[in-house]
Amino acid sequence: MCGDINVPGGEETARQVAARGGDAIFVPIDVTQREAVRRFIGAGRERYGRIHFLLNSAGGALKRASFLEIDDALWDLSFDLNVKGTFYGMQEVLPHMLDNGGGTIVNIASMAHKRGGPGTSVHYASAKGAVVTMTLGVAREFADRGIRCLSISPASVDTAFQAASGTSKAQAERALNSIPMKRIATADEIGELVLFMCSDACEFMTADTVYVSGGGGYR
Repeated sequence: MCGDINVPGGEETARQVAARGGDAIFVPIDVTQREAVRRFIGAGRERYGRIHFLLNSAGGALKRASFLEIDDALWDLSFDLNVKGTFYGMQEVLPHMLDNGGGTIVNIASMAHKRGGPGTSVHYASAKGAVVTMTLGVAREFADRGIRCLSISPASVDTAFQAASGTSKAQAERALNSIPMKRIATADEIGELVLFMCSDACEFMTADTVYVSGGGGYR
């Protein structure tokens, strides 16, 4: 099951899953609205009976701005999308997982929380730092009740993120040059990591954030 504010993209994702023999549905969702998240979780329970895993991946830097250029609207929207969206998802699914004896939640954070986003994205780095902290708190609060909660903190990933945030060519080149592997991650690589985190091979891992950086991203 997948949800996104991008309806054509979400529907195409469901079609691709079905074409490979999977059972997938798409539900439109604006994660900044709690009721929309509640409907999404409800649709999953109705279709599949039980939700074993939740991936909270909606997020974005929205636009680049120096610290003094960040206004209330950008700050609030950054936290609505990156933090509230994850908060709502966890709050809505946790009672169901607890009733069923456990589950795994994976949240997409960012390497940005270690760097702070100076000059371009303090708003985004701060929001992703909150995601890492919230993941840690939820993981430790429910660890003895069958819940595992983890986060992934990537550096640059080959998605539409860069264009949507207004990343300049020079900024993208600086990010690439800081990575010893001399490339950025692919979405498939992040997806494979999510599958591992949700698998039986990862049963003793919770609370941590996993850095996916190609050896860079610390500057």
